[in-house]
Amino acid sequence: MGYKWFCLALAAALPLSAQMFKLTKEQLVEVTRKNPYDRFPDGRPKVPNDVLEKVRGLSVEEVWGPIRGEAGYPNQYEGDWQIMHPGKKLVGRVVTAQFMPLRTDLNELLIGELKSKFNFSSSPHQWVIDQLQEGDVFVVDLFGKEEGGSIVGDNLAMAVKSATKWGGIVVDGAIRDLEGVHPLDMAIYYKHATPSAIGNVQLTGYNIPVRIGKATVLPGDVVLGDRTGVYFIPPNLVKNIVDRAEETHIHDEWTKAKFSTGKWKSSELYPSPKDPAIKKEYEEYKAQKLGKK
Repeated sequence: MGYKWFCLALAAALPLSAQMFKLTKEQLVEVTRKNPYDRFPDGRPKVPNDVLEKVRGLSVEEVWGPIRGEAGYPNQYEGDWQIMHPGKKLVGRVVTAQFMPLRTDLNELLIGELKSKFNFSSSPHQWVIDQLQEGDVFVVDLFGKEEGGSIVGDNLAMAVKSATKWGGIVVDGAIRDLEGVHPLDMAIYYKHATPSAIGNVQLTGYNIPVRIGKATVLPGDVVLGDRTGVYFIPPNLVKNIVDRAEETHIHDEWTKAKFSTGKWKSSELYPSPKDPAIKKEYEEYKAQKLGKK
């Protein structure tokens, strides 16, 4: 059953008192063991804000090559979204929630866990929203559900914005109250819009690995969303991707400036200058921009 029961599989050898739908700190640290940065108290990777700000300057195309080819992570991207405010970049740290179609006996067990261990007194999806912090992106596996799959309306969207400040929402499911949500200055990626409230589902995982479309997502991954789609970047890959992107930006800046003069054919400059003298000019420009001269 894959990641749908990942947390239960990890907890199988633990005492019955172990949390059934949330990884322990030790398990979360182990699952994200390649993380080079600090962590939140629960073990979730905490990529620094200054690194996230550099990610904000990227496009998903600049992530595509390094993460798939060199790093060997082919399943970190998902497209085909409806996007609230397409011109607004989505950047932040992943907090995951996983839902499944309602099954009463399992839901009773999981609600019991919430009540006994987390002072639970609201609906499950609101409980997760209450855990969000500044810079978080609420990443929700609602298995593509439309009717009954709306993770937020205008009120809870405001709660997410208030908690995450500059974070946002990615939901493989729906949102409701678009007329009320749209005025909020927050990046939201969703599959459907529906007038129906969330229903006939159960929360089966919090901060566990989840599937979002074709992507596998871990808590603490770095989210990058733009007009094309959403990338979920493992923390250990972020620095290399940012460094590579700086050179790409310089290359594109120089190439576009040359093309804008109307003196060059595309094959003469792109992807790399053919004339040795022009190539030398580019290398000097790049070195200057990178502060190497």
